[in-house]
Amino acid sequence: MTNNENDTPNYGTRAKISPEEPKDAIDLDELLPKIGEFGLYQKLLLWLVCLPACLPCGFCAFNQLFMTDVPDHWCKVPDLELLNLTQQQRKAISIPRKDNTTFEKCIRYSIKWSELASKIDGTLEYNESLPTEPCLDGYEYDTSLVVSSVVIDFDLVCDYDVYPTLGLVALNIGGPIGVYTFGLLNDRIGRKKSFFLCLTTLLTGSIMTAYAHEYWFWVFARVIVGLTIPAVYQIPFIISLELAGPNYRSFVTVMTCVFYTLGLILLSLVTYLLRDWRNLALATSLPFFFYYLYWFVLPESPRWLLMREKLEEANNVLKTIAKVNGKELPEEYTIKLQRQVIEQKEKGISKVKSVSVFALCRTPNMRLKTFLITLNWCASEMVYVGLSYYGPAIGDNQYMSFFLSSAVEIPSYLVCWVLMDRIGRRWPLCLSMVISGIFCMVTVLLPEDALTETLILYLISKCFISASFLIIYPYAGELYPTELRGVGIGTSAYIGGLGLIVIPFINYLGSSNLVLPLVVMGAVSVVGGLSALRLPETLHTSLPQTAEEGEEFGKDWTYADCLNCGDKKKIVDADSYENLDQLELTPTPLVEDGLEKPDIRRNSMRYLVRQSSIVETQRDVDGNIKMTYWF
Repeated sequence: MTNNENDTPNYGTRAKISPEEPKDAIDLDELLPKIGEFGLYQKLLLWLVCLPACLPCGFCAFNQLFMTDVPDHWCKVPDLELLNLTQQQRKAISIPRKDNTTFEKCIRYSIKWSELASKIDGTLEYNESLPTEPCLDGYEYDTSLVVSSVVIDFDLVCDYDVYPTLGLVALNIGGPIGVYTFGLLNDRIGRKKSFFLCLTTLLTGSIMTAYAHEYWFWVFARVIVGLTIPAVYQIPFIISLELAGPNYRSFVTVMTCVFYTLGLILLSLVTYLLRDWRNLALATSLPFFFYYLYWFVLPESPRWLLMREKLEEANNVLKTIAKVNGKELPEEYTIKLQRQVIEQKEKGISKVKSVSVFALCRTPNMRLKTFLITLNWCASEMVYVGLSYYGPAIGDNQYMSFFLSSAVEIPSYLVCWVLMDRIGRRWPLCLSMVISGIFCMVTVLLPEDALTETLILYLISKCFISASFLIIYPYAGELYPTELRGVGIGTSAYIGGLGLIVIPFINYLGSSNLVLPLVVMGAVSVVGGLSALRLPETLHTSLPQTAEEGEEFGKDWTYADCLNCGDKKKIVDADSYENLDQLELTPTPLVEDGLEKPDIRRNSMRYLVRQSSIVETQRDVDGNIKMTYWF
């Protein structure tokens, strides 16, 4: 992503405008404070539209964990079902014991039950030396807790116990494909149409899931659902970011994370009340048909409309924002919009040369930073999602475990949000990942029956890894130089998304050893966290814009830098829009009544300005946020 001086002005960025650029170029970040940065319109849009849009993503991404519940099971003996015996009596007669309390799940005694059926009264016990055989006639299931699941309906146990894992793999395969596809649509047909197309795809896949009567059709339905995750909530989220003022974009980002987690907490309640997997699939999707009503209230992004030269529609959106916020759209900006479109039609839109991913690897320091950023991103995302998937398997009650594993994320987001601006990015990222990994690996020291202790260690680990998941995005955005930031974040995030395909197989190891997946994910988290110390600190520094500056940034790193926490280097007096502290001290002047008035920000908003800087820079030359950067 390049910002050449002769290019079309960047809407919503803080790039320096060259003298050759038109003086009447419109910057919506200068307009929003006049019509309301976060007024009534933005608040209604956020709380009533964009935050509820987080629910479908969380619901449909994690309801599969409860669709594939594996109840206690054992071999079916059809001849014994003809007798007047209870399920437990049939089990005691036909299934060998592992010990005094548990039975084998995948073998039975090899006996001609038809000949002995008349002699069995339900109390007969057989010698352990009797021959055994696999389950030739299917399985019986204990449905006292799990009434229905994909596992029960399709007999996905014993030789087929890996099949539920393949279902999760199918879901995660759809994710990268969907983000890329809907990302292109998001930029070509607009945010609004893309959202409803994405919502339609999600609902179609969910309904197909509920009515699947063959395993492979169910897997195909999960791929379709996966196409929309996480794209279905990113699109309205991007609209919120583009309509909110610079001082509030960090707040919007954190609130999106919090509301997403609240959705997971709500999911734990829904799954507790609904134990039938088909009803669960419908209950976590059909209510979202009401989201089609958003068509009448969800606006198109004015930045996208300006890029497409749709002046009238962009002007109407801006007038609506100003009206709801109790302000008026300044006439001068309407004139500027008209002039800008006329100039675009006369001169054409400047074409920006796309940046290749290979530009990240041409120089040694940039190559090393790209590798470390991608490693941290991949480790953080894999461990976070892996622990989220593994939540129901920990503890005595899977519903309570999932509830707690979701609830611990909220305090980590809020604390991390503050710490990032106080002590920097590097050490919070390192400590959160290392501490998370240590608590994961410590579980191997506990006895097998220490379920409560394992759950506590798991929750602490989940809390810390959630914090790292919030840090890695803005930190990566600050480390990549401006002209490589888009392709850099896109590459790191995409590789991280591909890593999720491996996670279900790691969790599958837990079927034989409960803590083994925790140990593996803990090791990955520790390695990722320690490698973060090799990255330079970005707090209170002037960030790189060009590839050359990116190569020099952090090139003088030494082992002593690892001890620096919240590196407060003197900021270079440059015209870089990345100079965050200078942005506070020299705000953009506003012209009103012929006088320049400084945009005085409240002290409580200062940290929001710094935190939101990278949110604002993930844009193309026209100032539009690229959804693929947010994967």
